[in-house]
Formats: sequence, structure tokens, C-alpha cells
Amino acid sequence: MTGTTVEHYSDSISLRVVEALATATDTAAHELEPLYNVVDPEALDQLFTQDTNNGVRVTFEYGDSLVEVRSDGTVSIDGNVHDSG
Repeated sequence: MTGTTVEHYSDSISLRVVEALATATDTAAHELEPLYNVVDPEALDQLFTQDTNNGVRVTFEYGDSLVEVRSDGTVSIDGNVHDSG
């Protein structure tokens, strides 16, 4: 299992989380409950800025899924790392 790194100029971490949730739940991204009902997407994006690589890790529940975001840009859902590509 390998992690991916966020392209901070073209991809926000909140968008990566939504894409990973869509993949993990086999649901179209636009059909998911809005991320802002669970976590503040803007605050999440600000926490994981380009200069962040200090071991920060955020974990939260989204429905029945456990979401983890790491400062290196890795997004995992229920322990499975998701690649945006």
C-alpha cells in the first residue's frame, strides 16, 4: 500500500477526501452527504497547506467510514489509502 502526495496548487485535501469517500463507498461524489456536515473543508485545507509536513494527522468519522488525512497528503478511508489518480 502506497500513499500519494497532494498537488497543493491544483488539488485541495478536502476534494481528495470527497474523491476517496466516493471511491470507497462506490457512490458518485455529488451524491455524498456534503463534507461540511462532518468537518469544515476550508479549515481542513488550511491545516494541510503546502508548507505542512510536521506529522499532523486528522481523523474523523464520515457515515460508517473512518477518514484519516496525514500531513504528507495521504488520505485513507477505513485504513485503505486512496489515490486520486
